[in-house]
Amino acid sequence: MSKVNGLDSLGLSGIKEVYHNLSYDELYEHEIKNGEGKTTFNGTFAVDTGIFTGRSPKDKYFVMSKPSNGNISWGKVNKSTSKEVFDDLFDKVTEQLSNKDIYVQDAYCGAAPESRKSIRVVTELAWQAHFVKNMFIRPEEEDLDNFTPDFTIYNACKLSNEDYEKHDLHSDVFVVFNVEKNIAIIGGTWYGGEMKKGVFSMMNYWLPLEGKLAMHCSANVGSEGDTALFFGLSGTGKTTLSTDAKRRLIGDDEHGWDDKGIFNFEGGCYAKCIGLDPQNEPEIYGAIRRDALLENVVMDEDGKVDYADGSKTENTRVSYPIQHIANHKRSLKAPHPKKIIFLTADAFGVLPPVSRLTKEQAMYYFMSGYTAKVAGTERGITEPVATFSSCFGEAFLPLHPTVYAKLLGEKIDKHGVDVYLVNTGWTGGCYGVGTRMSIKATRACIDSILDGSIENEEFVETPIFGLSIPTKLDGVDTEILNPRNTWQNKSLFDASHKELAAMFIKNFKKYITEDLDFSGAGPKL
Repeated sequence: MSKVNGLDSLGLSGIKEVYHNLSYDELYEHEIKNGEGKTTFNGTFAVDTGIFTGRSPKDKYFVMSKPSNGNISWGKVNKSTSKEVFDDLFDKVTEQLSNKDIYVQDAYCGAAPESRKSIRVVTELAWQAHFVKNMFIRPEEEDLDNFTPDFTIYNACKLSNEDYEKHDLHSDVFVVFNVEKNIAIIGGTWYGGEMKKGVFSMMNYWLPLEGKLAMHCSANVGSEGDTALFFGLSGTGKTTLSTDAKRRLIGDDEHGWDDKGIFNFEGGCYAKCIGLDPQNEPEIYGAIRRDALLENVVMDEDGKVDYADGSKTENTRVSYPIQHIANHKRSLKAPHPKKIIFLTADAFGVLPPVSRLTKEQAMYYFMSGYTAKVAGTERGITEPVATFSSCFGEAFLPLHPTVYAKLLGEKIDKHGVDVYLVNTGWTGGCYGVGTRMSIKATRACIDSILDGSIENEEFVETPIFGLSIPTKLDGVDTEILNPRNTWQNKSLFDASHKELAAMFIKNFKKYITEDLDFSGAGPKL
């Protein structure tokens, strides 16, 4: 086995060929040769990820080990397993990856040199190496000569853990992090997003301990250096709304915020494809070409993709290098933000399309992280389900949510950031009755925030939630600005309004501490 760049330390044996840091063209050749998928009419490679077309959060574990066990917030999100179980699974993983050809891809996570981590991913599938090459920052050739990984992922997706009951795990799928050994192991699921979100989880562990904020958000910057952040869970519109022909894209999903400003964790984008329309999302549509990688889409014999077809999953995806967006910021960094936008897909259909938040409300809605889980983004989710995910990314937060909230509050104060809440969910009724907010209307709301024109409008306060909403806005039907106006049955709206408020109040109780209590900025019944 090759001894170049520490590959001999991976713990594998009998390796036939090590395909190390292949180019895009070489990866494509291997994908075709291995029969790993199909090519669309325009040369984009497309794969199926099997029965798992979304993450498996119930199969994610951290090893109970010192000193990380004193930092991790244990509970439903961050579940523990023992060193002994990890060692047993690691042996299974290395056995699975031994005695065959393997793909090893090296990359950086983090565009700021002082904050980035070096990542190595080992897999037996060319397309998974392709995914890693797309999603993380591609080192220069001279950097690869002396590349030493800070963290290594072993992806043994073809391996199922038949001993999961003995190991006291949830299923035969596993995603396990050993913080002290700087290793993650994956088995039983082919879904590419497990690698991406696994590294994100680790950045959410490392950075706050250095006083830097790790964020589940997209970011772009205007011609005047006016940076904007878009927080939100999968399906709320982070990728779509931050990809703007008038502004340069920093990144679509994961960022850090340090004393110098904003920096992207990634070197690519991972966009939802369901219902993709070249008229509404031309930049993303145009990014789907050779070197991009499609997941779980439906196409005909001629390789033409039907983006409206969700028969495999609603969570159809494309990963592509950020260079496929012409108007991206080459450095993947930007100044401190001027605007922060919280995106929520309200399945109840009672939140306004746009609201201006006070500092206290910003902290409340950040810690609440309300949205709807959209079909297909997680195993078992088949239609939108109302959920609260603290900091708009609780599934990826190893530390307690208040750690991230305090850091955000400090930065909002220090840099004088304006914060808004934008509902990209339903209007005119709840899910199944009303309709999804149009991208055109949402973009008009976003544009008014970014150019400052929203501040020229008159605002009124909504009942119960106490949200400050504009009475009119260019490009937006005035009627939808107040959601109650869009419901035919007003009494049903009022009941749903109160029901959602009660959910907020109940959820927020777990975040109230003596030194951190923003419950007064939430809804009141």
